[in-house]
Amino acid sequence: MAVVANRRCVVGLCRRLCGITAMRWFTRFQHTDRQRVETHFGFEPVSEAEKKEKVQQVFDNVALKYDIMNDFMTLGIHRLWKDSLLRLMKPYPGTRLLDVAGGTGDIAFLFLDYIYSQREIQMRRELKSWQNLSWLEISKSYQETGQDLLGGSHAVICDINQKMMAFGEKKARQLGYTKGLSWVVGNAEELPFFDDNFDIYTVGFGIRNMTNIKQALQEAYRVLKPGGRFLCLEFSQVNNPLISRIYDLYSFQVIPVLGEVIVGDWKSYQYLVESIRLFPAQEEFKAMIEDAGFMKVNYHNLASGIAAIHSGFKL
Repeated sequence: MAVVANRRCVVGLCRRLCGITAMRWFTRFQHTDRQRVETHFGFEPVSEAEKKEKVQQVFDNVALKYDIMNDFMTLGIHRLWKDSLLRLMKPYPGTRLLDVAGGTGDIAFLFLDYIYSQREIQMRRELKSWQNLSWLEISKSYQETGQDLLGGSHAVICDINQKMMAFGEKKARQLGYTKGLSWVVGNAEELPFFDDNFDIYTVGFGIRNMTNIKQALQEAYRVLKPGGRFLCLEFSQVNNPLISRIYDLYSFQVIPVLGEVIVGDWKSYQYLVESIRLFPAQEEFKAMIEDAGFMKVNYHNLASGIAAIHSGFKL
């Protein structure tokens, strides 16, 4: 009973503190409790099985208003960050994308939009070469070219949460994304795909919720083709002290309140804020990606490190 009481005290203290201070308290406690604790759910020490169940419940609770809450939490900036991810990705027609923890489909939709724009550029170039052809030859060539506006590209969205996937599929139909998409329920730590299968692997704001991040990185490496690229967009460590203090205040005092008002769920967004503070800093996460086998690993900070995009290649 004393151990349980002490653990609750530490968790309660962490919840009242912010940023690095809270993480130091938690880490110190975790080292002394190593034999009893396997991982953490926010600042709360839990077993791996408990974390999987709790994370599943979080996203069951927030699925229907996930996109709306993201817009409120980040003031819409998360959409600019995802645009930055696509500009860094620069996919080409024929690219096979695996978007893990893709949930409601934002990154996959941007990927398809980018491919459509690239195909239009290709078709305009091809039209210039048709100027000396007959009308029948032009018509035939146009029909053949126009049959596949994605140029063989395909995006597979893989998420462990069925409610998030169901909402994403509904959104895809409403927005008119009917081709070039597949939806697969699967665990990032045991992906249901063959080796050397994808050109690009993306994960946006999802890897910190995984129970075993190292295993997820190894799976990313396995399913990518040689020459394939790993891209991760995730909240990270702020590198400006003033912004860090403001960000901590906003995260712990405002975001959970928004969660309660918009979604009716304070605890889920309290967890999300805490999970950001416990996620490895940029250099540490870079080292983890390298340990999984990736080469030429680097990262790009966004908004002074509030978020970061990590990139690596399977060479």
